[in-house]
Amino acid sequence: MEHAKTVFVVARLVFILSISAASSASIAATTLSATIGGTPIVAGTYVDFDSLAPTGGTTDEGVTVSYSGIGAGTIAVPNVVGKYAAPYISGGNGTLFGNTQADGRGVTPYLSTGIGQVTLQLDQYHNYFGLLWGSVDDYNTLSFYDGATLLFSYTGLDVDQLAKGNQGAGGTFYVNINSDTGFNRVVASSTRYGFEFDNVALDANLVPPAEVLPIPEPHTYVMLLAGLVLVGRIAARHHRASA
Repeated sequence: MEHAKTVFVVARLVFILSISAASSASIAATTLSATIGGTPIVAGTYVDFDSLAPTGGTTDEGVTVSYSGIGAGTIAVPNVVGKYAAPYISGGNGTLFGNTQADGRGVTPYLSTGIGQVTLQLDQYHNYFGLLWGSVDDYNTLSFYDGATLLFSYTGLDVDQLAKGNQGAGGTFYVNINSDTGFNRVVASSTRYGFEFDNVALDANLVPPAEVLPIPEPHTYVMLLAGLVLVGRIAARHHRASA
């Protein structure tokens, strides 16, 4: 009985090590760049929210937008003191999204978290995400998911070291994010008013991450092999003892 218990414990250890290896290998490697007056660096899809209802819905590009919290929604007015401020257009960076206005505060509808969140459910997996992030605050967070699994997130401080809600041209950045792991859901959230953004760019990865087998690191192979050898030796001793 003791031998069987030992074999079970070691086998369970090997299983845990294999799960740990898969988890460590699946952590996303990401990069973020942010530029005032910048544009998307890689994109196959350009999404504006000009025709989106105040309560959300699905865009022509297949992005389903939903809101939760206080004041979250599609905002049509450029500015409401203490609540909303439209991102700035600069360097003509609205052109790819059909906005040819002169540089200045955006005049087209945009998204705001209010005190809550905006969820963008994507119709396929993507490795690139760009957005025009206005009046960046340190309490803004942008999170990326594979289904319900959080892959990585950034805050306003990753975009702007000051991140104090500058509502002028110097407070709006075009932010480009790349990931080696595909994501299919993006959540913008804020603990205070607000997190405003527009002009989302996407580049698709058509292979879901779950279909890509993780590759354990070399030291994990050594640990797994050692565990299997130990299980084999214990099983052999138990066989001889019962013979």
